[in-house]
Amino acid sequence: MDTGKQKILSILESVTDPEIPVLSVIDLGIIRDVKVDNEDIEVFITPTYSGCPAMDVIAMNIRITLIKNGFEKIKITQQLSPAWTTDWITEKGKEKLTAYGIAPPAAKTFDKNYLENLVVKCPQCHSLNTKLISEFGSTPCKALYQCNGCKEPFDYFKCH
Repeated sequence: MDTGKQKILSILESVTDPEIPVLSVIDLGIIRDVKVDNEDIEVFITPTYSGCPAMDVIAMNIRITLIKNGFEKIKITQQLSPAWTTDWITEKGKEKLTAYGIAPPAAKTFDKNYLENLVVKCPQCHSLNTKLISEFGSTPCKALYQCNGCKEPFDYFKCH
């Protein structure tokens, strides 16, 4: 990887997801590529799901961060294919989610009862004795669970 691309990726580590501010866009895996051609920079981003409302804010924050770091000719391109998957969240990102109190994605089974049958580890006390409260959490990409051990509610980052 060339040093220009490495420098941009390093800078992008400071751009966070507005819905989950503990994760950088690198941790989340939405940066698909960076192209550097002299002074022209193109950053390719993939939304976590179609219509994700945070993508416009993320694109703006990428642009602002690069401008603050001396770059002026910036193009942000949304790349829809291949579709983003929770497999793209880095291990470091999954650790950050847990530390923040959100259970990271666990399984890839997508039967109709997948969330009800899923064993999700509590990010607070690490118990596996948890239950689904709602398929809808604080954002569309999360479900709400509760730990039967410590009784704390928590978000689970749904697989997709």
